[in-house]
Amino acid sequence: MNILRKISFGYFIVLLGAAALNYIPGLTDDQGLAFGIFALDLFDDALHLASAIWALTAAFISRRASQIFLIIFGWLYLGDGVFGFFTGYGYLDFGIFTNPSAGLSFTIFRVLANLPHIALGGFALWAGYRLDRR
Repeated sequence: MNILRKISFGYFIVLLGAAALNYIPGLTDDQGLAFGIFALDLFDDALHLASAIWALTAAFISRRASQIFLIIFGWLYLGDGVFGFFTGYGYLDFGIFTNPSAGLSFTIFRVLANLPHIALGGFALWAGYRLDRR
């Protein structure tokens, strides 16, 4: 198994963990915020689970499938995180379409809420474009 397939498998684990956050006792507060920072609903959980299955499938299929997953996933998640800074909501969960913009903000909570998508997306893009080039 080459490096891109291993990274895709790693994304499977991370995304499966993200899908499970609401179901692990003690990780959400009484307002339903994971780590007291962001709310995840059933749609978010389904999105994370679908992404995890996509990552696992790519890892098992081939190096090329993993590379395609990392590049497409990377652009989608990085963009979603950037939109989160500008509007307070992402587009993957349709939040920018169902909520009024909260405006650009770099508060600690906005940074912490969007950093996972920016980090996951940015690393996926770097790996997809730069690692294991043929």
